[in-house]
Amino acid sequence: MNENLRGPYQGHNLIGEITEAIQQHLIEGWDLDRPPPRIEEDLSFEPKDREEVIYVYMYRVSQNPTLLNSKRWRPARVVVGDPESVDAEHFLQRAPLYLDVHYLVATHSKFRSDAERLAGWVLLRLHEATQLVYRPRRYLLPDGRQVDSRGETWSADASGEDVVMEKVSIALVDDLTLGDAVNFFSIHDAPYRPYFTYRARCAMEGSLAVAKPTIIRSNPAVEVGRGEERRSSGRVGSGSARRNSERTSAKMRTPFGPGGYDHGPIPDVNEED
Repeated sequence: MNENLRGPYQGHNLIGEITEAIQQHLIEGWDLDRPPPRIEEDLSFEPKDREEVIYVYMYRVSQNPTLLNSKRWRPARVVVGDPESVDAEHFLQRAPLYLDVHYLVATHSKFRSDAERLAGWVLLRLHEATQLVYRPRRYLLPDGRQVDSRGETWSADASGEDVVMEKVSIALVDDLTLGDAVNFFSIHDAPYRPYFTYRARCAMEGSLAVAKPTIIRSNPAVEVGRGEERRSSGRVGSGSARRNSERTSAKMRTPFGPGGYDHGPIPDVNEED
């Protein structure tokens, strides 16, 4: 594949965007009568005085085993222009990389009971995030244009049945054992804190490549004779008019071997005679 005909990778920022989406979802949903907690990614961060902290740490990425795809190039879902027109721009891309992104979420407060209350709020808030990311998928063309699946200029407000949406879901999972979590905090020189793990599922898109036009050649149509046999499906049988004539002439050939004895039917005899 010529690199000049390929665009940039489209989904290389997706994991970072998922982390930011989790943080933003937590901050925007704060509805308690005290200052919002601080969002931190460094587990070794030590808050001051009575400051409350929510730790969001991405610790593992794995491929979704139920959505494995081949790596061959295939037609992309985006076409610029009328798909039926010869001037339409078609593109190729590999199958998306379906990933499971795992996060460790922990809470901290000066008093343990307050940290547990904060943990309860975080659990309920993330439980409402049925779709953490839901937006029109952005396609980066080799010439730098940003379009949606319809081939139109990308907009976050685009809608319609023909608009391919980018979706990221998040779910509470039991992915990290207690012993692994203790080691995890110890490696970062951080005290052990109440924690829970989440799994975000996403599809990471690669680059688009210009699809070169393909020349399609077909055999000329053959006129079907009246005596042509047709199959039950309506298609013409295997023999053309020329083959039928050859088959008929083959039946009329003199068979190999000695001649017959000129047998014939016994004539009817009138009993009255």
